[in-house]
Amino acid sequence: MVSRSGKFSIADLQEKKVQPTAAQIARYDHPMAAAVEISPVLEILVREPDGYSIWNGPPFKNNNQPGIKLEKVPCNNAKYSEDGSRIMVTKTDSAIGIYDSNTLKEIRCFQIPNVVASALSPCGAYLQTFQKSTTPQEKNVVLWSIETGDPVYEQFQKNMTKATWPLIRFSSDEAVACRLATNEIQFFDAADFSKGISHRLRVPGVAAVELSRAPGSHVAAFVPESKGSPASVQIYACAKELQSQPLARRSFFRCSTVQLHWNHGSTGLLVVVQSDVDKTNQSYYGESKLHYLTTDGAFEGLVPLRKEGPIHDVQWSYSGKEFAVVYGFMPASATVFDKKCKPVHELGSGPYNTVRWNPKGKLLCLAGFGNLPGDMAFWDIIDKKQLGTTRAECSVTSEWSADGCYFMTATTAPRLQVDNCVKIFSYNGSLLFKKMFNKLFQADWKPESPDKFGEIAELIKSVGSVKIEETKSLGQGSTTKKPASANPPAQKPAAYRPPHAKNAAAVQAEVLL
Repeated sequence: MVSRSGKFSIADLQEKKVQPTAAQIARYDHPMAAAVEISPVLEILVREPDGYSIWNGPPFKNNNQPGIKLEKVPCNNAKYSEDGSRIMVTKTDSAIGIYDSNTLKEIRCFQIPNVVASALSPCGAYLQTFQKSTTPQEKNVVLWSIETGDPVYEQFQKNMTKATWPLIRFSSDEAVACRLATNEIQFFDAADFSKGISHRLRVPGVAAVELSRAPGSHVAAFVPESKGSPASVQIYACAKELQSQPLARRSFFRCSTVQLHWNHGSTGLLVVVQSDVDKTNQSYYGESKLHYLTTDGAFEGLVPLRKEGPIHDVQWSYSGKEFAVVYGFMPASATVFDKKCKPVHELGSGPYNTVRWNPKGKLLCLAGFGNLPGDMAFWDIIDKKQLGTTRAECSVTSEWSADGCYFMTATTAPRLQVDNCVKIFSYNGSLLFKKMFNKLFQADWKPESPDKFGEIAELIKSVGSVKIEETKSLGQGSTTKKPASANPPAQKPAAYRPPHAKNAAAVQAEVLL
């Protein structure tokens, strides 16, 4: 396990299969020693037409190829629970299997005919399914206990959309559960659904709700425009005794849809208000505004943006103390705000429409995907400097690894039927890995709490030391292929998609099995 130089071997560090003892860590002062002992192994779920497989995440060995934790298994769909503890696999015979993500052993298999959609609760305790139904007497939404395999709650639902699915919403710790009903929000005892509805919150005209996740202390309700009355977003406490009045409220006209974004800590809510028609005729895609509300009522208003134009993307940091916005007509601007809605850092402008905040909070990626060329810029928010730029054309999905060291993009079907691939970049934009597929449906990191990993500065230092040592070993008489360029030639732009169909394929792939 330990090399003659007194350091852990690169192979062991990369695979992280052998855990060093406390004595070995104390004796051999390698920068990755602490990370190897306490940090989980990064994993990637990859789904192709003939099934899904699970890769061991970076750093890779074996000629920079990922190790295979699970060989390809036939399925229609596969998805991790929010905490990464379990995997929901929809099999070809409409059976849904629930697996332990560490041992990959099947916990339970549900036989559910005519199933249209399914979802795991955040901690993997419940499975929620939606089936085709012909009569209201047939309860087609079922919440199953994975521990017992029995249904714990059943309800009839005529239609299902992305805005209303899953029907029952959970907080991240599964301590709070609620559902949207006609003119009200219904709350449940998440530990015992046999008690039925614990209490109801009356909100006339409510069309969408968003439960705060960590903790599940508040719920946001959206009420559309009606008979000349403006649309509104209201924040209520989840506790029954605190629901007499909304804690915060914001009203607005010219509103077709909203996106509700809670922060970690459940103290702030960002509301992206979208109108299908821009009365100023500046944008064919309609008009959008960004509002900010706090649960203590300290702020209720528009986020002060420096540039006119649409809201392309917004994301909270993992700490919940700041958020980043990409906005304005192209070239779009990007700004970081604190939780008091004050701008703290300007990230310049460019062909961007996507922001991805590193889970460790220090780094941030700005990108331009969809109909944009795929430019990416990596920023150190703490030191306020740009770390690097690169390009990932035609990317459909993108996300940071849980340790914050790697950034993965994927070109997937059905959005794009050609040039499907997975790319993994370093935290500064250096291309580390690329793999092409005839057809790829999905590429997801296994979710892990960022708190399980060390500080980002130490992890980055560790990755750098491994990269240097590996480069030296390759130079000792070995041969390797020339690394792929981080800036490959620009490919043909994607075909034009009208606003109403912009995300149709992605939504269908996410909701339907």
